[in-house]
Amino acid sequence: MIQIRRAAERGHFDHGWLNTYHTFSFADYHDPEHMGFRSLRVINEDRVAPGQGFGTHFHRDMEIVSYVLEGALAHRDSLGNGSTIVPGDVQYMSAGTGVRHSEFNASPSETTHFLQIWILPDRNGYPPRYGQKRFEDAEKSGRLRLVASPDGADGSIAIRQDARIFAGILAPREHVTFPLHDGRSAWLQVARGAVEVNGNALSAGDGAAASREPKLEVSGVGSADAELLLFDLA
Repeated sequence: MIQIRRAAERGHFDHGWLNTYHTFSFADYHDPEHMGFRSLRVINEDRVAPGQGFGTHFHRDMEIVSYVLEGALAHRDSLGNGSTIVPGDVQYMSAGTGVRHSEFNASPSETTHFLQIWILPDRNGYPPRYGQKRFEDAEKSGRLRLVASPDGADGSIAIRQDARIFAGILAPREHVTFPLHDGRSAWLQVARGAVEVNGNALSAGDGAAASREPKLEVSGVGSADAELLLFDLA
């Protein structure tokens, strides 16, 4: 079964400094029909204006992954980490028992466009930790590259949940097949471009939940490359 979540149906707020779309309920956006999917709790598509950002704030007991599409995002946290992530980087913060952090777009002219992803951990109370890895476009082109997993397989970031995140870039008419094993579900999020998933057309910002499907057949469509994230979930 495939259920489509269209980009235009998401929660949307334009705060001036932040233009944000919420696939699932988040902050002032509440939709009891869209509270998350399996352990996947948040997918926010954020555009942060030049010279703006998220001030220091607190999180606990959440696995937080950031995937930058355009621009750069500077990170600082109470663990002593400080870095700037750009397209190709995947940033991970396990909030655990508690961490304070800030995210800032230091550019004077360029908007930062990124996906903010929250996944529930397999239990509460872990010590907080931070990770960051780079995955070049060549690693993701024409395939699904594992970027996060429970055991850090294939050079991916290790997260504290039975969930795997794959990133892919598909040229028009390129095709990938993803098998869904018994008891697993998947969420596919289109970051840009357009794809077809098991006969369903999806465009940038659209998402699709897949349950009780033997596999996902994903093809790039249109005239431009498509970039997507696929979540394999227990």
